[in-house]
Amino acid sequence: MIILAFFVAHWYLSLFFQTFFLHRYASHKAFTMSPFTEKVFYVLTWIFQGSNYLSPFGYGVMHRMHHAFADTEDDPHSPKYDETIWNMMWKTKTIYSAIANGKMVVDKRFTEGVPQWEAFDKFARSWPSRLFWGAVYVAVYWQFATVWWLWLLLPLQFLMSPIHGAIINWFAHKYGYRNFEVGDTSKNFLPVDFLMMGESYHNNHHKNGSRANFGGIRWHEIDPTYQVIKLLDKLKVIRIAKTKEIALANIKKAA
Repeated sequence: MIILAFFVAHWYLSLFFQTFFLHRYASHKAFTMSPFTEKVFYVLTWIFQGSNYLSPFGYGVMHRMHHAFADTEDDPHSPKYDETIWNMMWKTKTIYSAIANGKMVVDKRFTEGVPQWEAFDKFARSWPSRLFWGAVYVAVYWQFATVWWLWLLLPLQFLMSPIHGAIINWFAHKYGYRNFEVGDTSKNFLPVDFLMMGESYHNNHHKNGSRANFGGIRWHEIDPTYQVIKLLDKLKVIRIAKTKEIALANIKKAA
């Protein structure tokens, strides 16, 4: 069905730009790119996240705070301090919005090097932009939804980026297995990450946050996003931060 294909494509394309651009690049600088390429990925992120567009600056700063304060009272999102997933999601939204709107003062260590394109962010996060993409989604469903229950997927598309974040920030701190003992509750949520494009290898990531490959510690931990990163590196679109990848051999030995 066209609607199911549309939903799945939106899920994975939105998720790719969240993990590739917002997480691994904006937050951790696991690879570098030229200023022009950075702006191209800003625009692509807006296109594929659509009504769910997240500011790379707001996301990057908040995620750095998560690593610095993981599972403490200062963590922007921790199941340890939030009673329900809904409470955690609302707290995350509040802190993210305050950062993205410049209403929260944070330490320089969290903002240094995080990409910021204020004019574009203001446009991409505006209500006209979100309503435009929402109208596009509704038009697609109106044209191609052949049975009533397909419309139940539409609200998920309006909230796709928060859903992606909630899956990892809640479930990957509660369920799964650990390769490393780290000072927080992070776990690898899925042994084979077919759903979250490498994001569910959360314990691996908390062990070495700046590493481009979230998987690769055990034989079955294949990180789909890292495969794309390697291809883009070969094509010289980006450059993997090699010094951050050197630790891979030592990490595998530790596992």
